[in-house]
Amino acid sequence: MKKILTLLLLTVFMTSLLTSCKKKKGDPPVLPPEESFLIDFSNFESGKSADFYSFEKGVENSNWEFVVLVSGYFRTVIASTLIVPVAAFNVAIDQTPAWVEEKTWQWSYSVSVASVTYKARMVGLIRTSDVLWKMYIAREGTGAYAEFLWFEGTTTIDGTGNPTGGTWTLNESSTVQQPLLQIDWTKSSSGMGAIKYTYVKTGSFKNSYIEYGKTSGTFDSYYNISYNNGTAFSEMDVEWSSAVYNGRVMCPLWFGDSLWHCWDGNLANITCP
Repeated sequence: MKKILTLLLLTVFMTSLLTSCKKKKGDPPVLPPEESFLIDFSNFESGKSADFYSFEKGVENSNWEFVVLVSGYFRTVIASTLIVPVAAFNVAIDQTPAWVEEKTWQWSYSVSVASVTYKARMVGLIRTSDVLWKMYIAREGTGAYAEFLWFEGTTTIDGTGNPTGGTWTLNESSTVQQPLLQIDWTKSSSGMGAIKYTYVKTGSFKNSYIEYGKTSGTFDSYYNISYNNGTAFSEMDVEWSSAVYNGRVMCPLWFGDSLWHCWDGNLANITCP
């Protein structure tokens, strides 16, 4: 009887200890969605190459191609900067974090990108109304480099700890550890609200941005773009249907007017309805 009582007391003590430990550690922060990094460029992919000096207005699908051209500058920056960080971030979602200290958790793992192995370490610090994130990455093998802070950011959280929006700042590379791109994003109850890339590196392209979002209506997707065309900054609005692929673009500096210029579901120029 005494042994049974001792075992019972020991069980109660261990359960109490584990519960106390769980309360002290709390739960890890919820990782932001993958979409907090990625703008959808899928409607504007082209095999053609063009630049502002050879591009002609008023031919075939030039309205759609103009959007391909301008958004392509941002795609180039993203492709050279985001491929490794995004791949590393996506793997973090499937990992189990380790508790570091009060309100701080860490995800540590390896990820392979184009047959190259990277070591990733994602740290999340829970604060009063947001979470501070830092992603450190090191490369192994040929071209190896030591761990460095590739990106950091914050996510705002609701009463249940779920992310509702935030900001990322990405450094250019291991050799140029200076901010290159800022990402601002919001999330609605139905999914992503909007995401905006702003180029922050010093130079003529600085402060150029592209914002992508989803709306209701015939044209359910949009870009708001501000870019340097080589001589001046130009403002540009794009709206399109993600289902039918038709859309329209407005860019006063390029077209010489403040009118919409449209294309149909086959991407061919049409007179706007």
